[in-house]
Amino acid sequence: MTRVETGRITSGVQAQRSASTPFALPPVADPATLATLEFEAALGLVAARAAGALGAARILARRPVADVDAIRAELARVAEVMALFRRGDRLLAAPVPELRSAAARLRVEGGVLESSDLRAVRKTLSAAREVSADLDRVREHAPLSHRLRAELPPKAIERRLVDSVDEDTGELLDTASPALAAARRDIQSARDRLLKKLDGVLRSLDAQAIPTGASVTVREGRYVIPVRRDSRQRPDGIVHDESASAGTLFLEPSAAVELGNALRAAIAEEQREVLRVFRELTELLRPERERLLACHEMVVAIDDLVARARYAHAVGAEVPEAHEPGGELALRGARHPLLLDRLEDVVPFDLVLQPDARTLLVSGPNTGGKTVLLKTAGLAALLVQSGIVPPLGAGSRIPVFRRAFADIGDHQSLAADLSTFSAHLVLLRRVLTEADSATLVILDEVGSGTDPAEGAALAAAALRSLTARGTVTLATTHLGALKTLAARADGVVNGSLHFDTATLSPTYRFQLGVPGRSYGLAIARRLGIDPGVLAEAEAEVPEAERSLESLLASVEERDRDLRARLEQLDAAEEDSRALAERLSAREVLMKDREETLEQQARTAERRAREAAREHLLGARTEVEAALAQAAQATSEEAQREARRAVEEAIRREGDAIEQLDSAAAAATVVTAPLVVGRRVRTAAGAVGRIAEVRADGKLVVTAGAMRMVVARDSVEPVAESAAAERHAASPMVEPVVASDDAPMEIDLRGFRAEEAEMATMAAIDAAVIAEHPHLRIIHGMGTGVVRERVRRVLQQDRRVARFDFAPRAQGGTGATVVEFK
Repeated sequence: MTRVETGRITSGVQAQRSASTPFALPPVADPATLATLEFEAALGLVAARAAGALGAARILARRPVADVDAIRAELARVAEVMALFRRGDRLLAAPVPELRSAAARLRVEGGVLESSDLRAVRKTLSAAREVSADLDRVREHAPLSHRLRAELPPKAIERRLVDSVDEDTGELLDTASPALAAARRDIQSARDRLLKKLDGVLRSLDAQAIPTGASVTVREGRYVIPVRRDSRQRPDGIVHDESASAGTLFLEPSAAVELGNALRAAIAEEQREVLRVFRELTELLRPERERLLACHEMVVAIDDLVARARYAHAVGAEVPEAHEPGGELALRGARHPLLLDRLEDVVPFDLVLQPDARTLLVSGPNTGGKTVLLKTAGLAALLVQSGIVPPLGAGSRIPVFRRAFADIGDHQSLAADLSTFSAHLVLLRRVLTEADSATLVILDEVGSGTDPAEGAALAAAALRSLTARGTVTLATTHLGALKTLAARADGVVNGSLHFDTATLSPTYRFQLGVPGRSYGLAIARRLGIDPGVLAEAEAEVPEAERSLESLLASVEERDRDLRARLEQLDAAEEDSRALAERLSAREVLMKDREETLEQQARTAERRAREAAREHLLGARTEVEAALAQAAQATSEEAQREARRAVEEAIRREGDAIEQLDSAAAAATVVTAPLVVGRRVRTAAGAVGRIAEVRADGKLVVTAGAMRMVVARDSVEPVAESAAAERHAASPMVEPVVASDDAPMEIDLRGFRAEEAEMATMAAIDAAVIAEHPHLRIIHGMGTGVVRERVRRVLQQDRRVARFDFAPRAQGGTGATVVEFK
């Protein structure tokens, strides 16, 4: 129960005290409250993650404190180590033995450490060195945890202990000192000589003088041989012991006494050297006592810290925010630790109490989870104030309570002459005496155990009193009069655990702001209670109770309808999101294809210009050659031939100029007027023709079997060519139009290979969006270029399950049938 450093949560009630405070503060929660909330059982789950017994004991000794700064510091350290785990890293935790005995001997001048003490010190220094090195390694990512690092004693001390003390037994090694090694050699030599002498004596005796199987043994620290009492050949010597039957004597022969004495002398010398080494090692460690204790505390503290982080990481918890009393209590994704340890599927709940809502009244049927909810909330608060992260989700906020009370279960006591109701009143009296705005009060079945009217009245008065003080009160009830308290008292809110009315089974979903029905008669009806009895019971229910139950039933019905609608909206939103993602992916694909086509167009245009220029240069060369020939002609026939050559050369030059002009016109075709019949390319990259110019300025463009309405500024004219005119009747298919009219068959006959590839990709896109099971592609038999380009596209598309030529009656090798995944 010692404080490691300022701001750290310490174990036990000592954590509640301040060094400057002359009196002890009361604990946050007394043992009865901790037992009611199963606090120690929850600590056991965390302690099981510790590497050593002392780390586990440190966790089991933790108790809630009210120091906000200390709590935040502990939670911040846990968050650091959890972050290491999430990155795939770790922080080393090592077990260490108890060091109290060694520390006590080092504190007393003249005290000498024993072998067990030296073993504990050696293990502590070894663990401290490893933990310290690991803290240095993670210092950048875990600076708060690194502050727990303690200064190590000089390395020479650990090396001396490693050379001197056996790690497992604590016994001194031969390397502890040269004198010790020599003494042990002397012992071995003396023992060997003695055993040899005794073996010789034993072999020299007659078989009748010694018992069967006789051998050298030890009695009273002396080596002896067994001989029969009645043997006349018994050698002279000292009898040290006899058998249980007194028929055998254990005798040290006189001839071996001197050798035995030599062995005892060697052993005594070894013991003197052992004691000397013990004293030497003790004096070596005595100045380092405080460092040893600090190192031991560091290793235990890190084991404690890592175990808490391991538990939080294992249960998928998030570190909550601890704040001053009076603020919001927000438990998000809360689960009970003990339930989570026993069950695979625990339904989490969200509980949020704003600062203006101090009292929560939870109602509903039995076995619905009300008590578990209260225990989870109270246990989570106390664990957080103990520096432990409970199973909570992100966004949880918990005020720090200075006091906590819990009244759950039957506290009837025959010894104290207390009935159930009296026991509840004893605790309620204490709560009403001590509770303030920094107090947490948990009351299960408040007002029960007596007349319902009187119990409800007393409970309502007590809850109003606690609410007025600002006390955070979590209570459960079956009393109908209390379910309306929220409407009559500020700061009180209702809550309930959802119940499936169809199966009359709990769903454990918490609902804030809505009281719950008890379902007592409904459950009785399901269990087969006599209908007549049930009818009479229903008639006896007061009118106010029946009205309240009817109102709650209608509220539950509306809640179910709203949940169903929200689920439908969520599903629709998910579908819309998925569709948007698919369309976005297709848009990116179309942009890539458009860029590729533009690059191909620019390349083709450049090559056309270069070819035209070369043709023009060649034509001009021919004109110049013809003119030179005409100038040199002398006869009339030669002059006519020269004129024809000049005219032909000039005609070829004109064709070349016209070809160059056409290439230039293709580059500026974007300025051409957009009229019906004009060949255009849409923003998505599809090529088609304008079928109609609408009054609103938009264009109707036909692309294959589709018609699209597009904005005028979203298309660009495409240069006409002989191939374009030839293929005008079969333009490419727009690939991103999601329509039920998407074609299930396209005809690519007469297309160029590039046009066939684009048309195939567009048709696949449209068919997949329209969820068509298959697509028929007519490519003809021809040269096979279009067919091979189509099959290459199909092989590379992951959406295609399989494809093959069509049956003979449907086109054979002139068509391909595609099936989609």
